[in-house]
Amino acid sequence: MSAARAGRRRLVINVCPRERGVAVLAVRRGERRRRLDADAIAGALESLARDRGLADTVRVRAACAGGCSLNGPNISLAVYPPLRPGERPDHVAIAWRSYVASLDRLDCLARVLDDNLEGSR
Repeated sequence: MSAARAGRRRLVINVCPRERGVAVLAVRRGERRRRLDADAIAGALESLARDRGLADTVRVRAACAGGCSLNGPNISLAVYPPLRPGERPDHVAIAWRSYVASLDRLDCLARVLDDNLEGSR
């Protein structure tokens, strides 16, 4: 059974590739903090999702995150409900979150998944 069908929320994470700048944070809890630009953040989020078996639950895409006037990198996300057996995914979000100009405040990038997916740890 896929992770989405197992009752996990689904996430679509937008990482804006046009916003220059870096965030300094660890990718995983307990790791050393490092400088991450938009491409590195997108790649790290994809890797985190894959490593946790969430590749069918988490989608990372290059898109506007809504922070054009602020230093990046910036991300935003939409949360979708879990799928029921036989149900097709829709595009009606149940929650949104923005990490515009705030990624440096997280203890690690994995927090984006932890805070927005039920049962992702």
